[in-house]
Order: sequence, then structure tokens, then C-alpha cells
Amino acid sequence: MTVPAQCREFTEIAERVNNWGRWGADDETGTLNLVTDEVVREAAATVRTGRRIPLALPLQQDGVQTGLIPGRVNPLHTMVALNLEMFGPGTVATNDDAVTMGLQAATHWDGLAHVSHGGRIYNGRPACTVTAHGGAVFSGIEKSRPLVSRGVLLDVARTRGEEQLAGGHAVTPEDLDAAEEFAGTRVRAGDIVLIRTGQLRRYLAGDKNGYAYPSPGLSLRTPEWFHARDVAAVANDTLTFEIVPPEIEDLWLPVHALHLVEMGMLQGQNWNLEELSDACAEEGRHAFLLAAQPEPFTGGAGAPVAPVAVL
Repeated sequence: MTVPAQCREFTEIAERVNNWGRWGADDETGTLNLVTDEVVREAAATVRTGRRIPLALPLQQDGVQTGLIPGRVNPLHTMVALNLEMFGPGTVATNDDAVTMGLQAATHWDGLAHVSHGGRIYNGRPACTVTAHGGAVFSGIEKSRPLVSRGVLLDVARTRGEEQLAGGHAVTPEDLDAAEEFAGTRVRAGDIVLIRTGQLRRYLAGDKNGYAYPSPGLSLRTPEWFHARDVAAVANDTLTFEIVPPEIEDLWLPVHALHLVEMGMLQGQNWNLEELSDACAEEGRHAFLLAAQPEPFTGGAGAPVAPVAVL
């Protein structure tokens, strides 16, 4: 990523949130180190009703991808066996299927090797360690620790009394403070934070292009908020996670660079937080047990996930 000369802010923030070496020179999992056994025990204690809420979009050919992001194709599902009596006539028949898709096509985690800047990925590894045949040698998505922790919904849209934020809205630390107060809980070390903008409502209503662009998203100033609270991972309900078009002209994906490269923090996109928003409002609480393990594709720069919140 080329940082415009006038953008001192990015460089200064990068220095303040950098986690390289924090968990050792060989670390490949970043802030997932913050999800300790104690954190998981406390997360399990948030379960009161056992109500389970899925947060993933269906994996389907008519998915969220429009071609805006090169190579990130919606799932192409094909049957490779139909009622095949593979052991002879009259034996049990099987159906098998296969899929071709971008690993970040729908609800997913961006892995720590998803982006680089200054020729480096997380923990100072050279960007060239991500190769065409081997994928991510370091910090591949399969290196992720089991991702079960306390989830906290910061419902920025509902906090502001809106169904969905405007396309040009940059979610600020002040927005996160207000949503945290609205949630009635303090974000703490090891939490997975889910940020609802309401943007996914556009996709669910059939407006795929409007969902993609323009989009509300996280401001350049928010990584310090997550760093100060030692958040383990963060996800939201947009295609690009951060505001698009960018806050600062020609400074594209700075939040990706700060989260993934500097902090070593997984970032999730295309999470369906609509049912969860209603459930949290009904129950008057916004903290829950969250299971969100990415599929362990060896060398993957990201992976699909089917998260479940348990209230």
C-alpha cells in the first residue's frame, strides 16, 4: 500500500498499535493469543437461554460478489454423483457435490496474510512468503487458534436510531463508545466484537450493487480503540469492512493494514447481524458466547465461517 505523503496519521497510528514481537518473534496468530482459557470460561457463563443465532449468509451462486473484487467469485455448486449405486445395483446410493468459490466470497474471516504493506505481513514477515503455489507460508488461516470467545454486539445503527447507516458514514471511536454504552457492557480483553451498520439490509433487499458501494465502515481512527481494549477479533456486516470510498483520498484499505498487518487481528466481513440485533434488543443484553472458527484451508489468506451466537 502506498501511503500519501500528507497522511501522517496512518503512520503514527501504525506505530501505536503495532503488536510485532508481543507474543514472540515466531508468533503467527496475533491477537487470538488473547483468547485464554479464562476468557472462554467467562464467555460460556454468558449463556442463559441457549438461544442460537446463525450469523452466516448462505453460500450460493447469487451471493454478495458482483465482480467488484477481482477473483472473488460466488460459490459455484455442482453435483458430482447422483444416486450412484457405487457398490452395485440395489446397494446404498450416494449423492456427492463439489464447489468452486473464493474463500472470502461470503461470510468470512480475513487472515493475517490477506494484506501487506511496506513489503511486510504480520510480525514483520516478508510479503513474498505468500506464493502462488504455497499460499501463506506464515500466518495462514489454518494457524488460527480455536475461535470461541465472548462476543459483543456493538449495534451502531440501532444506537443511532437508524435501520442502516448512510453509505458515507465512517464509524468512529465515538460511535463505538456510544454503542458500548447502549450495549450495557464493557468490551474487554479477548472479546470478539461485532459491529452492526445495517448495510447488509441492502443486500438482503436485493440491492447487491448498493450493498457493495458506497458503504459505511470503520474509520481509520478505530484500530486504536480495539487495541486499547485488547480485542481478539472484529467483524461487521459490510463487503469491505471499512468505509468505501475511503476517508482520505487515495488511502485505500488502511484499516485492513492496521488490523491485519500491524495488530495481527482477524477481520470479518459479510456477517449477518440482523437477527442478532433483534435478539439482543429483545433480551436487553449484547454479550454472548460466540463460536466462529474459520475453515482451516492450509496457506489460506482467509476462509469462510459459519458463526453462531449463543444467548
